[in-house]
Amino acid sequence: MQAFARLFAELDAQTATAPKVAALTRYFAASPPRDAAWAVYFLAGGKPRRAVPTKLLREAAARAAGIEEWLFDTCYESVGDLAETIALILPHADGQDTLGLADWVETRILPLKDLGAEDMEARLNDYWRALDRPGRFLLGKLIGGGFRVGVSRLLVTRALAQVAGLHAKLIAQRMIGYTDAKARPGTEEFLALIAPPSAGGLAAGPGAPYPFFLAHTHTDSNALGDARDWQVEWKFDGIRAQVVRREGRVWIWSRGEELVTERFPEIARAAEAAGEGSVFDGEIVVWQNDRPAPFAVLQQRLNRKTVSTRLQQSAPATFIAYDLLELEGRDLRWMPQHARRSTLEATTRALAGEPAWRISPLLDATDWDTVARQRAAARAQGVEGVMLKQKSARYGSGRTREEGLWLKWKVDPYAVDCVLVYAQSGHGRRAGLYSDYTFALWDERDGERRLVPFAKAYSGLTDTEMREVDAIVKKTIVEKFGPVRAVTPTLVFELGFEGIARSPRHKSGVAVRFPRMLRWRRDKRVEEADTLATLMALLDAPA
Repeated sequence: MQAFARLFAELDAQTATAPKVAALTRYFAASPPRDAAWAVYFLAGGKPRRAVPTKLLREAAARAAGIEEWLFDTCYESVGDLAETIALILPHADGQDTLGLADWVETRILPLKDLGAEDMEARLNDYWRALDRPGRFLLGKLIGGGFRVGVSRLLVTRALAQVAGLHAKLIAQRMIGYTDAKARPGTEEFLALIAPPSAGGLAAGPGAPYPFFLAHTHTDSNALGDARDWQVEWKFDGIRAQVVRREGRVWIWSRGEELVTERFPEIARAAEAAGEGSVFDGEIVVWQNDRPAPFAVLQQRLNRKTVSTRLQQSAPATFIAYDLLELEGRDLRWMPQHARRSTLEATTRALAGEPAWRISPLLDATDWDTVARQRAAARAQGVEGVMLKQKSARYGSGRTREEGLWLKWKVDPYAVDCVLVYAQSGHGRRAGLYSDYTFALWDERDGERRLVPFAKAYSGLTDTEMREVDAIVKKTIVEKFGPVRAVTPTLVFELGFEGIARSPRHKSGVAVRFPRMLRWRRDKRVEEADTLATLMALLDAPA
């Protein structure tokens, strides 16, 4: 545990990639496999269920520190991170505990969730006394379900590849499914990750997909050379997925490495007509009225483990295939994009009559002006923009440029001018700053004019602007609701968002997708902000 705490602190203090990979490599090489197995799990994004309720954790820490809850809350508001607050306020301890990470997780942390409140608090006090400040900080992250550090899965993969002397692509393939919430990593799982190719070591089994190749965001096609060197497709607003057909079965995996086969039975049935030993990459959408439905309709399917026949009929899912990664058991990722596309077209003829299966159409890529016109018409097609794929690109792992490029070129976001009405302190480097905001629009119904909240956002401002807004918020607070502050409406912002849908769960009647601040409208008075009617008009506006 102490060794992992030192690694966590070292990673948290670094910003450059090379030192982080070096630190990870040293840790994996020196640690017992059983400890390294859990370290990989956490660092690569694994999130076990919260072991201790937040309220109990805060109250127990306040009692252990001998302070009132209001003082703890004040400290938390200033620090901005619960685990760090607890580590700072607890009495000093020598922290001589030598138990390894795996034993801490399996014999101390995971059993906490099955204890009563009294026993849970007694255990927490024992654990805090056994650890020094960095160890307590790490413990807080692990038991609170908020473990995050500035390390991507790609860096973990690179470090493991250095330890094992293997290609990072092979490590990435073996890690598929490793961070599943039900996983229990151990010595065998870690050794399978770094085993020589001749020893197998494919930890995820016959249904394993390949690591997803991720696209970079693009805004200017002028720097891309000849448009005819690129394959252009629609960018669908669904969920990325791989369909695996092996050993007489079908598996459907989301990009988040979640097995979602049972949520899309019609796609699984359609894939049974695909050849044995095939893996397809594509997008899952709901297809209605001969076009993709809004993402909100697809969410009805995502929120259920099993899907009724009625829901399958009202929100029919379709897999839009745009790449072929394996055929007859042969890995095709080394082939250039245009060759994989040709093979995909030839292979999917057997699925042509399946309503739950489509192939992504290719768009005209004669020149960039033509591509730009197609992008401008994307919303009319029910899509987010266009995908640009180098015809020479091989299928990479993660967001890389080594194998070639995939670029996503989205349409400009929807935008409205709205009013800041609530603010909340941020976390991490934004601790102590009011940086999380709730925005409202004018509702002019029923003969009166009032501001109605409709969206929250925290990104889009510069650090300088954030500090300016924070100063104004502190001067205009009128009411407190726990950590939330109601303010006198004085600030107008242009808020952008990717999608919009009706929502009876929201007071405004509308839900927006991926809201962020585009600019601070210093030139506008609060009275000039947009109305709910303006927002509603976007629902039915032509592209």
